[in-house]
Amino acid sequence: MGTGKNISSFSSLEVMNFLNEISSNFPKAVSFASGRPSERFFESSTWFDAISRFTAYFADKNNISVTRANSLLAQYGKTNGIISDLISKHLLADESIKCQPDQIIVTVGCQEAIELSVKSLCQDKNDVVIVRTPTYIGITGVCELNGIELASFKAEQNNTLDGLRASVDALERCGKTPRVLYLIPEFDNPTGDVLSEQERIEIIKFCASKGITILEDNPYGMYRFEGIANAPMFALDEYGCVIYLGTFSKTICPSLRVGFAVLPKKWFGCELQAKKFYNELSQRKSFITVNTSQISQGIVGGILLREECSLTNLVAPAVDFYKVNRDTMLECLENEFAGHKEKISWNTPSGGFFLSVYLPFKFKAEEALICAKDYGVLVMPLSFFALDDSDDRNVRLAFSYAEIGEIRQGIRQFSEFVLNHMQAMEHENDLSSTCEP
Repeated sequence: MGTGKNISSFSSLEVMNFLNEISSNFPKAVSFASGRPSERFFESSTWFDAISRFTAYFADKNNISVTRANSLLAQYGKTNGIISDLISKHLLADESIKCQPDQIIVTVGCQEAIELSVKSLCQDKNDVVIVRTPTYIGITGVCELNGIELASFKAEQNNTLDGLRASVDALERCGKTPRVLYLIPEFDNPTGDVLSEQERIEIIKFCASKGITILEDNPYGMYRFEGIANAPMFALDEYGCVIYLGTFSKTICPSLRVGFAVLPKKWFGCELQAKKFYNELSQRKSFITVNTSQISQGIVGGILLREECSLTNLVAPAVDFYKVNRDTMLECLENEFAGHKEKISWNTPSGGFFLSVYLPFKFKAEEALICAKDYGVLVMPLSFFALDDSDDRNVRLAFSYAEIGEIRQGIRQFSEFVLNHMQAMEHENDLSSTCEP
């Protein structure tokens, strides 16, 4: 188990600076570093129509004129948001999540939802957030900025619960209070892994018994390429211990900065405590961002109205695009590393934006810089996302943003670096053997 400060060479805050600097210093390099959605699916030209559609809906719902509705959208607004009713219908249609509008807080992207939840749940110095390692740096960054302790565990394939249980036991022996478990169960960032439904049920039951709140982050759930989707943990939760975190950054576009948190109707079985916690999140948000942009909410709301609150048809072309990108990247990896698969391997995610590659040598910031500078390709060391040194031979490759030609070129250049590095290592080993007495 890893606890406390990230012991990899970079903190979460430094990772973001490194990524920004390397991207700006090598703008012509093919980038597999950032998990951005492809810009070809942004519909910014239709946003004015979306706002008009939502304004008419908002006016009718509140029995006011369209002129008055337009004025209200441009004004300070409700802290908890104005599109919760549409989000609840969207979640039922696309995720089989049953919730009421008064369980939803609309946030400035999912990142605010993470921050509000963690800061509200972890107020004692002994409170700890638990994550799988490696994990999304958004959660580790929130903890670092707010001085909240992190504990990590390594999950074995199809056996996440054992690692979680060992982490919780170790924390309790040290007098710590495991308060939050953060997970991306569907197409994890950075690994692309998926938790089975059975694993999800087991984790929920265990966390409920320990009083641990699960933050279920699901930015990639609608991007499944094959197989049957697993039920979200929120939909499987019988105990009221799961908070569902969502975003429209991947399905519509990132610049709108609209996300949300869905709280259980009864938090650990108590409806009064759920309402109290909901109010606390709302109060905290009112002092941080006041309210989420109502113009942005109006765009999202108008799109949801146009799509009858299901985004399945809207994202279908993007799903096809990302699947082709994933398949192209896998094909290129297969071709470029043919004959080396006993030393180099990778996973095949069934959706999402990322896959990970295992290498026979350590790959950290120095290697990433060499890749960018000398080989013209940007990749992310998995050690940047880890709270221990267990992933210092893994690399995350994002296939969502690049075009087909860029993927072929970028994987070819990445493979040149890897194979040259392996050859140099073998040469050094030969020299060492020759020099031995």
